[in-house]
Amino acid sequence: MKSYLEMVHHVLDHGEKKHDRTGTGTLSIFGYQMRFNLKEGFPLLTTKKVYFNSVVRELLWFIKGSTNINDDLAQYTSIWNPWADESGELGPIYGHQWRHWDKFTFDESTQTYHKTSLDQLHIAIDTIKKHPESRRIIISAWNVADLDKMALSPCHAFFQFYVVKGRLDCQLYQRSADIALGVPFNIASYALLQTMVAQECGLEPGFFIHTFGDAHIYLNHIEGIKEQLNRTPTTLPQLEVAQKPFFELTFEDIHLHNYAPQAFIKFPIAV
Repeated sequence: MKSYLEMVHHVLDHGEKKHDRTGTGTLSIFGYQMRFNLKEGFPLLTTKKVYFNSVVRELLWFIKGSTNINDDLAQYTSIWNPWADESGELGPIYGHQWRHWDKFTFDESTQTYHKTSLDQLHIAIDTIKKHPESRRIIISAWNVADLDKMALSPCHAFFQFYVVKGRLDCQLYQRSADIALGVPFNIASYALLQTMVAQECGLEPGFFIHTFGDAHIYLNHIEGIKEQLNRTPTTLPQLEVAQKPFFELTFEDIHLHNYAPQAFIKFPIAV
């Protein structure tokens, strides 16, 4: 995870102090990119423990299209709890947009609009299989019409797949990135998703490219992240995903081997 630690150093050295929505304050840069070769190992941070089980639970929850924290796949992680309403609902966030992007079609005979939906994830996988040369294999969570209905606007806004020489690459654009707490989780989540999609499409997972808009370290995270920089990274773990159809994969089908991180560092969440 050398790329991640280099970004941390860069933000500490060159970040600008900024006020933010939460009132916490940040050191921030605008525009940065990291690149991970998944053939070298699964990119899960080793200079502090990242709860991989929570990564898997959340991703499967997104893939299911769920937006409620009381869903059976969400009860094992409290990540979204601070933003949920009394019924556990978060509005049309990631899962809804990935699987049920609202579409309205006009019926000439009745002169009315009918609401249907688009399954972006299914369309992307189908396109990879049938038209791997396409430059339009994009999934977006940034639905402008739905932003005011979401408990939290999408931070990892959209991603694109790219097929070449039998491998599947993925690039994520993240408009807002909490470097200490969120980014290690985001890297693991999209690397896992990329691996699952690659397997479904008969491809090898290749490069995961992580592109940032506002990448920031909250001021109350600085001491913890400096502690992390004093630690020496260990060998990356290996990911194993069961040979099953993509939409049938469960938590029990995903395994991480030889993950030997250093001690967990607790960072407060800025809500």
